[in-house]
Amino acid sequence: MVVDDELMNINFLVTALQKKYLVYTSLNGADAIRQTKEYLPDLILLDVIMPGMNGFDVARAIKTDEALSDIPIIFLTVLDTFESETEGLSVGGIDYLPKPFNLKLLELRIRNHLELKRRNDKIREQKEELEASFARIKRLEGIIPICMHCKSIRNDETSWQQIEAYLVEHTDAQFSHGICPGCYDTHYLANWSP
Repeated sequence: MVVDDELMNINFLVTALQKKYLVYTSLNGADAIRQTKEYLPDLILLDVIMPGMNGFDVARAIKTDEALSDIPIIFLTVLDTFESETEGLSVGGIDYLPKPFNLKLLELRIRNHLELKRRNDKIREQKEELEASFARIKRLEGIIPICMHCKSIRNDETSWQQIEAYLVEHTDAQFSHGICPGCYDTHYLANWSP
């Protein structure tokens, strides 16, 4: 997403980036926040000096929203002071480029930050899958009362259910049926007559 109050700057960036990326645009901070919530862009190129809400305030709003806080923000601005760069990075910007900027350098930074975001998203997905797996495993920890004759499992103080039904309910396991050698001998060979 490109956020800038100057239409000429937006058109320049859209022309340069639309060959590789789907680019959303916004001319002001409030609209940028609304669109960020709606589209969840992978990266935001954000001007600082805008009427109404400036870029630092936009970044603060985005970074305090848990659903949006992982979106990288690159500031593109005419503010070229140590203090402004420090503020941009302290409010959650991942990068800060003063205008005029080198387009090739910006494209490389965008590529690198998008790759980093992709990797972080993958790590987060794997972590969530791992936590879900641990939660399922944890549900089966402890002592599980099993009938010594029919192998039913007590699932509360008064109810019993077959072990297969219990495992289907408490895990993602799937079952196929077979027969072990002992049962084969007992149930098939013992009843077989030539």
